[in-house]
Amino acid sequence: MVQLYNLHPFGSQRVVPCKQEPAHFCCGQDVLFVASTAASCRVDVFTLREQGRCEALGSFATLGPVLRMAHSSAGDYLVTIEEKSKATFLRAYMNWRCMSAGSSRVCVRMVGHKMEESYSEALKEQMSVVEMPLSDPPLCISCCPVNGDLLVGCKNKLVIFCLKYRVINQNLTVLDFERSLILHIDNLIPVEVAFCARHIAITTELDVLILKLQLVQQSADRTEQCAQGVSAPEKAMDGGVKDESPSTHPSQLELDEFIICQKPVELLGEQSKLCEIPVILESTELPAEDTKHFQVQYLLFRHFAPDQSPFGFCEETKLHSVQLLPVYQTGIPATAYEETENKRKLLSLFCFFSLPHVGYLYSLGKLVELISTYQYSEKSEQAVLTPQFLHVITSQNLQCFTVRCSAAAARSEDPYIDTTVKACPPVTLDVCTLRMQLFIGPRAICHFKNHIILLTKADTEDITERRKPTRRMLSRKTDHIKSRTNSESEPGWNLYIINTVSTIQLYREMVEYSRTYENVKTESCIHLLSEAHLLIRAAIMDPHFLKSDEKEDLLRAFRESCAFLGDCYSRFDTKDYHLALPYYRMSGLSMTEVLKRLVSEGDEIQTYERGFIFYLTHSLNEDSNEELSKESGNKVLQILYLADPVQLPGILCSPSMRNICPLTAVKYLQKVEKMMPSVVLTLTKAFFALKMGDLAMYEHEMHSYKETTLACGFIGQPRLLQQRKDGIVTPTEFAVHLKETQPGLLVAATVALHENSKIELEEADTFFKMLCNSSENTIPQLLVDFWEALLVVSSQEKILRELLLRVTSQYVRRISKKQLPETKPLKTTEDLINSCSHFGLIVPWIASIMSVGCSSDKDYHEDISRLQSLLCSQSISIASALPVLEPLTEADSAGLAVRVLCNTRLGNYEEAIDQLLTRCPGAAVIYAQHELKGDTQALWWNKLLPELCKRTRLTGNDCPVLISSLKETLSIVAMELELRDFLSLLPEDGTAAFFLPHLLHCSQRKLLT
Repeated sequence: MVQLYNLHPFGSQRVVPCKQEPAHFCCGQDVLFVASTAASCRVDVFTLREQGRCEALGSFATLGPVLRMAHSSAGDYLVTIEEKSKATFLRAYMNWRCMSAGSSRVCVRMVGHKMEESYSEALKEQMSVVEMPLSDPPLCISCCPVNGDLLVGCKNKLVIFCLKYRVINQNLTVLDFERSLILHIDNLIPVEVAFCARHIAITTELDVLILKLQLVQQSADRTEQCAQGVSAPEKAMDGGVKDESPSTHPSQLELDEFIICQKPVELLGEQSKLCEIPVILESTELPAEDTKHFQVQYLLFRHFAPDQSPFGFCEETKLHSVQLLPVYQTGIPATAYEETENKRKLLSLFCFFSLPHVGYLYSLGKLVELISTYQYSEKSEQAVLTPQFLHVITSQNLQCFTVRCSAAAARSEDPYIDTTVKACPPVTLDVCTLRMQLFIGPRAICHFKNHIILLTKADTEDITERRKPTRRMLSRKTDHIKSRTNSESEPGWNLYIINTVSTIQLYREMVEYSRTYENVKTESCIHLLSEAHLLIRAAIMDPHFLKSDEKEDLLRAFRESCAFLGDCYSRFDTKDYHLALPYYRMSGLSMTEVLKRLVSEGDEIQTYERGFIFYLTHSLNEDSNEELSKESGNKVLQILYLADPVQLPGILCSPSMRNICPLTAVKYLQKVEKMMPSVVLTLTKAFFALKMGDLAMYEHEMHSYKETTLACGFIGQPRLLQQRKDGIVTPTEFAVHLKETQPGLLVAATVALHENSKIELEEADTFFKMLCNSSENTIPQLLVDFWEALLVVSSQEKILRELLLRVTSQYVRRISKKQLPETKPLKTTEDLINSCSHFGLIVPWIASIMSVGCSSDKDYHEDISRLQSLLCSQSISIASALPVLEPLTEADSAGLAVRVLCNTRLGNYEEAIDQLLTRCPGAAVIYAQHELKGDTQALWWNKLLPELCKRTRLTGNDCPVLISSLKETLSIVAMELELRDFLSLLPEDGTAAFFLPHLLHCSQRKLLT
């Protein structure tokens, strides 16, 4: 569906001062090329100035009449197909600008011709014509706007010439071509071609084929040919009538009375391989290390059927105006075209082609899809696509349509579009006709920046004949076209330069026009404002935008258009009401400014649509630095109480509502509570009771639910405890009060928030440090309580590892620095052992070590026992904890116990025994009884007994602890070993009276068994 508006995209128009009738023309950079009719073999060059002023720049002769011509901005060359003596020639005109400087020197050379340095120096000040011979006559041409490569269409093949920059010397670089690739396509006669960024669009009278040349990574033989896309036509053109061999129809004359037509076909993406148009690639480049190899990817095939009526063809149906339009990434400026391939990043590519009464615009991205269809009011002659408009000429009109290129490209560039952050009008938005400008006899059109070049020919007889529909019968014998009268009999012609108005001017007109629909037709208002938004967006996506004089005006208009669209989706009852939020965000308007736009002053009750309510609730649920005034806050409260009372607790906790009157807030909460009570609502009432200083009300609300229920209630509204400012989590007054009165509830609530992904571990650290007024390097006890509580409930392996190291580090720091916690821990060691699997039972031999410690260790008993319990579990990795445990030394009992524990967990039992015998020999036997079992039992006689004997010998009777430990060890070893083995362990110089009882005990055990 195409909507029609009567806007004014066209401004002033001027006549190009041509002396002879134009046959063909094209634009390039800042110039207009005009090739005269057959009588004069020349190309006139005109420079295009501001306001459409056109001045003759010069002219140069051609070999013969120009049949086709095209200009390439990359390389700034003009390529033509010319005819002489019934032969066609392909020529490229390089350095043509020197002709305008008065130079008449021309150099004609063959493509690829090796130029001598002395000869080439003259190229600086003369025009160079490059002849490109072909085995078949060239039919159509196209230049790649990205890199300047040339595509030539011939019968059954396409030829690609790569633009080369040949460096002759330090001061001279010459443009040349190299024929690099031939695409052989059987049974195809191209009428038009388009070429851009290795994408090729080909049209015949009724067929469109779009291909892409893909780079192949692996090396291949340069003579290898790659065939692509062969399949059965029956599948692709199901139901069509196909020609059969003469043997099946002896009477061929019967077929001469009919035209055989196939059904229309559209094949997209991978399916387009079914078109049965095989493409064979032939590389013709000279072999080199950096030679590129390609394969063909099919993107689109479309076949159209001729328009028919019961009596014949209504009109001649032919495709025209095929075009590939590139859109570049925003913010990358256009630079010298020699560097464009490296400097400009192609974002999206679009293909347009047209039938006489309908045009088609496709997007060629990851998916190939039809994004717009254009229905013309009358038969079209030619069309030209730009990033902002589609200009179409008919027999009497120049029509201007909107396009969706910027909408599609924006989605390719920005992943946040179509979210709550950003929005853009949909690609599927109906296109519209902005203007149908009357002209007499439009014949041809081209476009350059904000100029349209239009050729008109006034011919009364032709116009009269066009108005009378003719019938072409279904007979091939009468299939001919009435020849036109020659140019001498034509009454007149004109070549116009039509200036399109500035983007800002047209945008303003569209906004003004939309106001006529504001209170009448909702969808039309949104549609026109969407068109205005896309118009501005397309201008911003232009590569020259960063250097544009209108840059600031365009950015301001973009924000304004977003605000207008936000107003529409807020005020109107539409299914896309949620778009109010992203459009207002892109507009840069504050919440206060939006309220002023939509909310009337006074106490009268207004009706607000879903879009506005959606915007308000989402904006207030975010952590914004904007604070609403008391009056605005009260108005928002009134609006949302009527629209969505469930949201009220969350809205009241918003940082933007800091200035709200607490008493007013409580009154609204009490009203909501009568309808739908909840723990979140109760906590919110308690929050505002604190703000009012009403402790009685606060106590009443906090005793309404159990503490566990209250802790879970904070999950529903985390901002009761913590709010974010500039990305930093800060505690609320409620959190400060809980710290003093119910620290256990505060810790439990924060644990619940963490486990429900409402707060990160690092954020919780900052929260508790700010709450306790601690410095960056100080760990408050409340934070340690949080870590210990989180260890009880967390199941995330990564979090557990981090927490275990954190609490270990904190215990070690306080023990080593003799620091006591500033507040009493919420749980004792026994509580942690009973509730958390990461705290294990403390082994008995540790108590034996601690019993001989200094009295100062008893002051830090809780931290010491927590650390020992943690190391006694199997949760913490001792290897990871060793650096953290480094501050603890063996000098005191706490450090010794930790060292022995670590060696035991690491399997270093002998080292642990040495540590105990050196520092606390009385605990050695108890340690051995608990740890030396099973595979380690042999250490009793291999390590402990020999060490005790040696140390006892050295100390004599001065260390009774060693003697008693030795006796106990001998008793245990005597029970485990055979008499002979036991005897071998005893020292030769030992006192017999000391060892004899143990020998007798060992021998008696043997006799008993």
